[in-house]
Amino acid sequence: MAFLHQQPQLCLGFDIAKDTITVCDGATTRTIANQRRAIRALLKSYKHIDLVVCEPTRGHESLLLEECLRAGIACHRADTLKVKSFIRSFGTHGKSDAIDARMLWAYGRERWAKLSLWQAPDADATRLRALVRRRQELMAFRGAEKNRAKAPGDYDLARSFKVVTKVLEREIQVIDAAIRELIANSSTLKHRAAICTAMDSLGPIVAAKLLAILPELGSMTRRKAAALAGLAPHPNDSGQKHGYRKIRGGRPEIRSMLYMPALHAAAGRGEFAAFYKRLRANGKKPMVAIAAVMRKIIVTLNARLRDAAIPQS
Repeated sequence: MAFLHQQPQLCLGFDIAKDTITVCDGATTRTIANQRRAIRALLKSYKHIDLVVCEPTRGHESLLLEECLRAGIACHRADTLKVKSFIRSFGTHGKSDAIDARMLWAYGRERWAKLSLWQAPDADATRLRALVRRRQELMAFRGAEKNRAKAPGDYDLARSFKVVTKVLEREIQVIDAAIRELIANSSTLKHRAAICTAMDSLGPIVAAKLLAILPELGSMTRRKAAALAGLAPHPNDSGQKHGYRKIRGGRPEIRSMLYMPALHAAAGRGEFAAFYKRLRANGKKPMVAIAAVMRKIIVTLNARLRDAAIPQS
């Protein structure tokens, strides 16, 4: 990951909506259309821009990021939860596009040294993320339909639930086929997926989800990998008190997808079975040991992907 090496002189904060963009440069705030021509004109109106800060808005920020990349301007796509916590630290309760843009400007000015710069993603990786995200949506919808079918008093709607569930299952199969085809046709994804599936208990779909949701695997330290996956135990100490450490934060999807592989180890199967058994023998609770196995899986994958020579597609 890339970072700025000196404090930015001019930082811009962008609050992005579907049709409009509100931008703050510290002195002035204005709103423009979320269109390529308007964004390009705005960026050209400044002699030099050191850093642009925005938030992810389900793809509505893509035009801005593309134009900044084209102009050679450093960008940071901020984590929404971190920005919200930053805003709350000022005691600000109001919310508007202008307030958000100004706070994003302030966030960039204050936190610039620790903000990783956005880099254009690989086209195959972008497609994989879109497919995995759609698969997750369909799985959630299918689960909801199955739960409705089991609810008392809905027997007259059983046929509707059954039809919709079958349609969703067919769509999930189509998405799975598209994921397999995409990985097979991309040398980079194919190589990375092969490293993941070489680990016992990780199937092709779980590997695809890991590569899509945690594309940074292989480029981080072991501690950063565990923290980003939401599997790092955070201390809860104060004075003489040594509280119970809990895993939190990060990307919660990783924990849910690694739970079954960790149970595989808990059942005495796979390469992490001995690790789980040793933890239990040392007095660790079952759930603590399972969490440790999930963390071990992520740390091991990160090391293997880091050490592997990954060809570029």
